[in-house]
Amino acid sequence: MRKIKKGDDVIVLTGKDKGKKGTVLRTIGSERLLVQGINSVKKHQKPNPSTGATGGIINKEMSIHISNVAIYNFTSKRADRVGFRFDSNDKKVRFFKATNDLIEV
Repeated sequence: MRKIKKGDDVIVLTGKDKGKKGTVLRTIGSERLLVQGINSVKKHQKPNPSTGATGGIINKEMSIHISNVAIYNFTSKRADRVGFRFDSNDKKVRFFKATNDLIEV
């Protein structure tokens, strides 16, 4: 089980987007994340008439390393660490270390 998954709300700890919050769109491998609105770059794209793609400058989100983000805790309004434990049904669940609340996706 991973500490940060798709659909989690995260906050950026370092880099040009420090302090911004976003939702994880997908994970890339075991160490990179694609976060909505974070690490956006301008890409110059050529038109491709065979596929119907138009050319121009597009904004695109690039991946960010998992160590540069932390999960966002809405009750404490700040970044938090993630722990694992087993619930009453012997199912492994994630929880916030600061508040001991379960993380629900």
